[in-house]
Amino acid sequence: MTPRPQQEPTCHGEDYAPFERALLNDYQHELPLVPRPFAAIGEQLGVSEQAVLEALQRFREQGVLSRVGATLKPGAVGAATLAAMGIPERDLEQVAAIVSARPEVNHNYEREHELNLWFVAMAADDAALRAALTAIENETGYPLLDLRLVCDYHLDLGFDIQWTSANETDA
Repeated sequence: MTPRPQQEPTCHGEDYAPFERALLNDYQHELPLVPRPFAAIGEQLGVSEQAVLEALQRFREQGVLSRVGATLKPGAVGAATLAAMGIPERDLEQVAAIVSARPEVNHNYEREHELNLWFVAMAADDAALRAALTAIENETGYPLLDLRLVCDYHLDLGFDIQWTSANETDA
């Protein structure tokens, strides 16, 4: 589950190599549109494609990243929706894990509201999207609210990471 950011993320710089900090901060947008984007990123950062792929895998395992991939304008390809669920606190982590495991789900996050679990889902077409949403309801045992797009707005979901040292946060 992706927490709702309260402020720009702060990370300890010494936890990451310089190329890893650049990878996390500088490639939130505009991945190279080439046959081997991670090789191109590696070349730009002065490391191998393998180093980039290993770093991304490590970030995913550590929970630093949840996914790397394209986010397309809703309706440009296939079908998409924003969905919300009201989940009791005792079941929230379990339901969020079920939702996150679906390949149609882009990301999910918790909100402080009666509808406390929100997620974006995409599928090849409307029928496939409806089937995925129905499967989520069936797997979790909770109903969801399908909030299809009426009017689109562009929100930049990138975050400029403010790197600190551990000493700065202990003071």
